[in-house]
Amino acid sequence: MAEAVQPIFILPEGYTRTTGKDAQRNNIASAKAVAAAVKSTLGPRGMDKMLVDNLGDITITNDGVTVLKSMEVDNPAAKMIVEVAKAQEEEVGDGTTTAVILAGELLKFAESLLDQGIHPTLINRGYRLASTKAQEILDEIKVKVNIDSKEELRKIVKTAIISKNISGDETLLNLIVDAIKYVKGAENKEEVDIDSIKIEKKVGGGLSDSKLIKGVLIEKEKVHPDMPDEIKNAKIALLNLALEIEKTNIDAQLRIEKPDQLQAFLGEEEKLLKDMVDKIKASGANVVVCQKGIDDAAQYFLSKAKILAFRRVSEGDMKKIGKATGAKVVSTLTELEPGALGEAGYVHTEKIGNEDVAIIEECKNPKSVTLLIRGGTEHVVDEAKRAVEDSLGDLKVLIESGGSVVAGGGACEMEVSKRLKEFAATLEGREQLAVDAFADSLEIIPKTLAENAGMDPIDILVDLRAAHKKGNIWSGIDLSNIAEPVVADMFKAGVLEPVSIKKQAIKSSSEVAIMILKIDDIIAAGKSANQSSQPPAGGYGGGYGE
Repeated sequence: MAEAVQPIFILPEGYTRTTGKDAQRNNIASAKAVAAAVKSTLGPRGMDKMLVDNLGDITITNDGVTVLKSMEVDNPAAKMIVEVAKAQEEEVGDGTTTAVILAGELLKFAESLLDQGIHPTLINRGYRLASTKAQEILDEIKVKVNIDSKEELRKIVKTAIISKNISGDETLLNLIVDAIKYVKGAENKEEVDIDSIKIEKKVGGGLSDSKLIKGVLIEKEKVHPDMPDEIKNAKIALLNLALEIEKTNIDAQLRIEKPDQLQAFLGEEEKLLKDMVDKIKASGANVVVCQKGIDDAAQYFLSKAKILAFRRVSEGDMKKIGKATGAKVVSTLTELEPGALGEAGYVHTEKIGNEDVAIIEECKNPKSVTLLIRGGTEHVVDEAKRAVEDSLGDLKVLIESGGSVVAGGGACEMEVSKRLKEFAATLEGREQLAVDAFADSLEIIPKTLAENAGMDPIDILVDLRAAHKKGNIWSGIDLSNIAEPVVADMFKAGVLEPVSIKKQAIKSSSEVAIMILKIDDIIAAGKSANQSSQPPAGGYGGGYGE
């Protein structure tokens, strides 16, 4: 009789472990669920999501990364897919939904290959080959456009915002194109500092009331009511110091025995503050923007000198004002010379909605500008801001890549898919199946565009494959025709996207798919007492916590 073997436990109580195919299938199911959550938002006919947080605040959007950031995803593999969206957003500013959907589809086809007995290592090897080849194909088919052409930039922006609720109004489209020219590098035109474009959103009016300020808007009111509301031909001083009497770093006592001693003490403080204001006035400044506080007495003296002043302005705004006006931030008043002052044609205060703001505009050669977005509700201006940020990201990567674009509407993905299948036929071994699966995965983009437009995806894919087989590399789904979307040349239709966005989406989605496929063992700590034992809503559970 064989001796019984005592089981050995290497994990403490409360830990769970999932191994082998179960671990892989759980991870793949979680990733597919995340992709499914944003799939319906893709394209001009995509639907919106209403996100309600635990405080009852509502966000209405079809921006993929916004949706995923707002979801409380608990599953580790699902979190990895969310990270794909975040990485795409940080790297190129757009294409987040495409990246997530593609990652989910790559894992879906990988699951089918696993069912056929193909080892994950072979699938990963094929996916790496396909990803590298896809980058080469994109470089082969990309087309350069004139980045100095306003019309070409308009096409890029229009493609970026066409899926947003604001796409019917072209006001923002024109403002975005106008704004980008101010932050292009003077010496190197292929550098774009979009951080120098300040985006301010104010509820009230409509999208058509939005405007581009050739300067900076700050949410500040003048520090004294007697100061002028407007200054023309402004000379601006940026002060990184307090117009106050500095307190000593040591404890001290002041003994005052007579009233005239108190008066002399207060008079000396007042004199010091007046001297500060006199130095500002002597420099020629008529507008003061102060990063720190301004004493009440200093406010009075500034108002008597007809100097408009603002206090406690953020460091970021100070830098933007400096870029817009040419002013230098000074830390002591001895540095405040005429050469340190900035210039603006018009500085004024006004009330927008219920808020007092200061606007520094009509700058001669601003390197920083402000996009003021207006809208009827908070939800409208929020979505408009997201659309502007996506569009600016598109223009940045377009200009920095030298103007390389591909056509949208699924045309690019269909052409890369076609050429990858041709490449797969040249391979020997099981990697061929993985490359072929990668090619099939790319078809999810035109397929989803068709589904979201209410079209038959099978018929559309058949038509697209036939068109690309004939050599029409830019054939995609033209969704501009509301009555009946058709397969058309998307390059001629002006639906263009920077090639960098497509390259990054393929790169990041394939990398996360490869990483998830390599996992065959999940060891997770049990939930703590204050955590719910229920799996998270939406099916991301899988039975393990963090």
